[in-house]
Amino acid sequence: MKVGIIQQTGCANAHDNQCRIAEKVKKLTAEGAELIVNQELHDGLYFCQTENVDTCGMAVSIPGESTDFYSALARETGAVIVTSLFERRAPGLYHNTAVVFEKDGSIAGKYRKMHIPDDPAYYEKFYFTPGDLGFEPIDTSVGRLGVLVCWDQWYPEAARLMALRGAEILIYPTAIGWESSDTPDEQERQREAWTTVQRGHAVANGLPVVTVNRVGHEPDPSGATNGIQFWGSSFVAGPQGEFLYRAGTDEEVAVVIDVDMKRCEQVRRWWPFLRDRRIDAYSGLTSRFLD
Repeated sequence: MKVGIIQQTGCANAHDNQCRIAEKVKKLTAEGAELIVNQELHDGLYFCQTENVDTCGMAVSIPGESTDFYSALARETGAVIVTSLFERRAPGLYHNTAVVFEKDGSIAGKYRKMHIPDDPAYYEKFYFTPGDLGFEPIDTSVGRLGVLVCWDQWYPEAARLMALRGAEILIYPTAIGWESSDTPDEQERQREAWTTVQRGHAVANGLPVVTVNRVGHEPDPSGATNGIQFWGSSFVAGPQGEFLYRAGTDEEVAVVIDVDMKRCEQVRRWWPFLRDRRIDAYSGLTSRFLD
């Protein structure tokens, strides 16, 4: 499968972001991309740095104008496109939602972010209701996509459940970066931990992983912090965790990566982790903590 990824610096204007994404999608499909993956909440700035009820006015209906835009783009380019939108489900009820468009422009499926963080500058619990669609892969013409979102990437349970339900590839639209008060050594430890845990999901499940992060600095509107320097570093890893591609920390990227999907079957034969799971002994995983 030829996978196109778009690592982009965002701005406050949704139309501008969409137009720049469209240009990159057309470039990538001209280079043979069959699947395009975008970063988390790509139509605007990462607004969760502050808590502001007026920001909820940015949320969009699904379907609606935003999905119409990406539907037309998928139909025009003939690519399957993974998007990430701020969904207005009902008055006062919002989700962080990934929407996947089939190459004919239809909505193949959606995933609502399940794990919602609440940390300084990442006040997502203020805005997003945890997802209620479960960990269900989305069937498309290019394969069965295990789409998850950002904070989900730290949880092996989410990746495993997607794999057990037949996902053929794990996909993580992402928004994560550094706070300026952290030392350079600490910043690098954070980035490497983020990369390593996801490569571990690839290894443990015998699946490729595609992670697409934001890049560039976004100020904190409240001035309480120095904002977030999103660290980019979008990457594609193969089923043994090997890097097939890794972007830089400070550049926009639109690139196509060749992923050998057939190799996953052979890797699972060499390392039959699913065969050897002790499903009779895992009941404790559904507990919050075991005293």
